[in-house]
Amino acid sequence: MSELLSALRSGFGFLTTIPVGITMEGIEKLMKHIYLFPVIGAFLGIIFSAVGFTSSIIFPPVLASFLTIISIYYFTGFNHIDGLADFGDGVAAHGPTEKKIAAMRDTAVGTGGIIFCMIAILGLFSSLFFIFDSRMFFPLALLAAEVSAKQNMVTVAAFGKSIHKGFGSMTVDNTKKSDFIISMVFSGAACYLSLGIQGIGALVFSQVAGFLVLNTANRHFGGVSGDVVGASNEVGRLAALLFLGGLAWMR
Repeated sequence: MSELLSALRSGFGFLTTIPVGITMEGIEKLMKHIYLFPVIGAFLGIIFSAVGFTSSIIFPPVLASFLTIISIYYFTGFNHIDGLADFGDGVAAHGPTEKKIAAMRDTAVGTGGIIFCMIAILGLFSSLFFIFDSRMFFPLALLAAEVSAKQNMVTVAAFGKSIHKGFGSMTVDNTKKSDFIISMVFSGAACYLSLGIQGIGALVFSQVAGFLVLNTANRHFGGVSGDVVGASNEVGRLAALLFLGGLAWMR
């Protein structure tokens, strides 16, 4: 039990900006319990829901959406969206696999990364606006979306193969199919309890997007890196919210 709690604490240190403290020993324990990622996503989703719900009472949907996005990156940091930017640079680069990987690992952000991040932020804003405006799924939509985002990280790590050493390879090499199954059971339960069948739909839509990220990474880079895993988090959240925002708009 102590190892599980240590892994959960390290998960918050690894995936959020919450100052819980993090050590290499804790990271090693987390790598043995990667199925905990969606659990951390559920806690984050509760925080985002509280911020969004409060904002929606005080402010109009446009401003509430803006403040919610700020809270998302305040509590999760910029590591994952930085991974999306690097992923975009690698996909946009022309040439052989080695050149694409070099572009992805380059610390400078290129046009591909900027475009990918702009699309992600605009997509988040648009979907949140429709959800806030309809008040049909909110605030539990944010819980389901964050669980789906963290589940995407587990999925990509479980079915991908690492292309170079680093924290990304630690995640990919230590994630087993059993981790995927355990986390998927939790994610499915959390999404269903949050939004019923709509929550399951958001999770499924998010997973499809995650496998699209994985397939794209395999085609362009021959495997998965930490940047790809981080990108899958951003894409997973966006896909889930777009699904729910689309339902809100249609109704």
